[in-house]
Amino acid sequence: MRSKSAIALSPPGRIAQGYPKTMPEIHAIVLTQNEEIHIARCLESLRGVCASITVVDSGSTDRTLDIAKGFGAEILSNPWVNYATQMNFGIDRLAGRGGWLLRIDADEYLCEGTGRGLLQALDSLPDNIDGVCLRLRRIFMDRWLKHGGLYPLWLLRVWRNGHGRCESKWMDEYIAVTAGVRHLPLDFADHNLKPLSWWSNKHVSYAGREAIDILLMERTGAPENEGRVGRSGWKRFVKTRIYNRLPGGVRSFLYLIYRYVLRLGFLDGREGYYFHVLQGFWYRTLVDAIVADIRKDLAAGTSLSDAIFRHTGQRIPKT
Repeated sequence: MRSKSAIALSPPGRIAQGYPKTMPEIHAIVLTQNEEIHIARCLESLRGVCASITVVDSGSTDRTLDIAKGFGAEILSNPWVNYATQMNFGIDRLAGRGGWLLRIDADEYLCEGTGRGLLQALDSLPDNIDGVCLRLRRIFMDRWLKHGGLYPLWLLRVWRNGHGRCESKWMDEYIAVTAGVRHLPLDFADHNLKPLSWWSNKHVSYAGREAIDILLMERTGAPENEGRVGRSGWKRFVKTRIYNRLPGGVRSFLYLIYRYVLRLGFLDGREGYYFHVLQGFWYRTLVDAIVADIRKDLAAGTSLSDAIFRHTGQRIPKT
């Protein structure tokens, strides 16, 4: 029988101050690269909630690591490949600690009351529950977007140590656990404070990675995942079995209509309009354009690995 409240010594530092020793132990994993604008806000939200913080850094050159050390975080360094490899690197390093793991990005934070509610809920979960989904609040241009199918968005962010692993995908990777999943009405926020130009450049990179997943799926079929994936199975089915099979260039427009009109995204005002056009239409169209460009190289005889590297800068095994 798995222990619900393992007791262990916490590392020194401010983050462990006030941690309730009789409650379930949570160990957070935070991926970073130049996040000095966000990291203190993220770690402050974990005070009194997490027994330890592990930062997996991929080459920060700003004050990110100094700030994290001030909170008592353990710092690990690993060269960047993608989110999945970084997260699994952290999971492997924490394999012997027991308790629960929490995945949280540097530009995210637990909302008020979520930490305490999470500790109380974990203490009473049955042994056949290995994962916990929380509700994401997406804040864009300082506005919480509540419509367009964006809230509540349930994501598996907490799981029993040793019973969950990140999918080996280039984009939209989720934690897959071996047993049941419980949804808790507790929120965490995604609120990036960097300028919109940074957001746009990041999504150019995201588009390349999503294009890789689409092309690899075409070669090997839909990805198989061991265990339960930390996202609605219906949403995953719609994306891989329906959306990805619609004509490129058309599906992004249909997706915009679905989110902005049918799911009432327009109710989120100007910020909602910008988000749905940029993330729901422009970004999805960019993915389709990159896929189409790579397919031209494939038709000309270029290998998939060489074509992907040419258009995305990412290395995959020779295909």
